[in-house]
Formats: sequence, C-alpha cells, structure tokens
Amino acid sequence: MTTLFPIPATPQLPILGSDLSFPVRRVYCVGRNYAAHAKEMGHDERELPFFFTKPADSLVITPKALAYPPMTNELHHEVELVIAISKELVEADEHQAADSIYGYALGIDLTKRDLQAEAKQKGRPWDLSKGFDQSAPISAIQPIADLDEINNGLISLSVNQTLKQEGQLSDMVWAPTEILVELSKHVTLKPGDLIFTGTPSGVGVVERGDKIEAKLNQELSLDFYIE
Repeated sequence: MTTLFPIPATPQLPILGSDLSFPVRRVYCVGRNYAAHAKEMGHDERELPFFFTKPADSLVITPKALAYPPMTNELHHEVELVIAISKELVEADEHQAADSIYGYALGIDLTKRDLQAEAKQKGRPWDLSKGFDQSAPISAIQPIADLDEINNGLISLSVNQTLKQEGQLSDMVWAPTEILVELSKHVTLKPGDLIFTGTPSGVGVVERGDKIEAKLNQELSLDFYIE
C-alpha cells in the first residue's frame, strides 16, 4: 500500500567497533534513580522505579550544537547511563534482563524544569517538559562485555568547564537489571528499546552559549553547545 507521506526514518545509533547500527524502537526513562538527586528534588524514601518516555525522534546523535528550545526559561541538564536491549522481555527475571542488554550509551535528558514544575503542581502529565524536539542528545553505543561496566564507573557533566554533576553508577537506587525487571512487568520490551537510567545530583540550568561536556568512564563522551 502506498503511504500518504514518506515513512519517517528510524533513528539508528552507531555501535562502537562495528559497521552495524542500533535501530531505536522506544525510549524509556527512569525518574529519581540516584538517592542524592531524589533528595534534591524533594524525595527521601526509596521507592519503586517509575517511568516516563521520550519520542524516539527526540534523540540527537553526538550533536555539536543544539538549539535552545521554545516555551521555557529554565532548561536543565540531566546526564544518564542509557542501556540498549536486543532481546524481548516480558515479566523478566534478573538473569533474563541481564542477557537482554546489548550495550550502553551516554545520554542527557534535557528538561524544561519550569514546565515540569507547573505540570506537577496541576497534576498534569510531564510530556511537553521531557519529550520535546532534540531533548535527548546521545552517544554511540558501547557493546557490553561484562555487567560490571554498567554497575560500576563514573558519570559526569560539566557546563563551561565547571563540573556540575558527578556520580558513581553503583550509586543508582535501582541497578539496570532491576529496572528492566520492573519495566517488563508493565510493557513488553523489545530489541531496539533504550532506557535512560536516571541522573546524579547537581542538575541545573543551561543557557544559550553554554558548552556541555559529559563523560562516562573513558569510553563515551558528549560535547556540544546550546545555541
């Protein structure tokens, strides 16, 4: 059947050390998954992971510059480990969850914090504060050799060469496999799904002209300007 308009392209992330690419299906995000960040957002107790989504086409692969988005005066950075899965998961156990992880990437969940705060106050969804155009800059995928790679290591973000966020992956409240176990109770996860796993404390405002630099251990980095 002929389509009314061209079928949108599927985002494809480069895979380090490979000629293959990773076609993206869905993008899930975990809220408040570092204790210090949860506390800075006003939440002290350990709670089950909760989830929101971003459109797949909000991903921007290794950008050099991003436009400052409209309808906000308080754009925040949130640096995150992103896990990429290559096997279907339905009500998975931890072994199945671990076996589904193909690799990981470095991502930034850009957030319109003023819109999010207003939505929270009025009991409305967060969609427009999280899922706007170019809200998810992301690196290439590093294939995983060992689960230690996503359970240990250092993640950080600097703005204009000033360190703003830094955390150990081991500080996550819910480890990546635990996140997948919980999420797979709610939805069928499939190859191509990405999961942003939460951010350390230190989230804050970025302005036009700011340079953002993020790192995950020595393997992955992002480096771009806000225009």
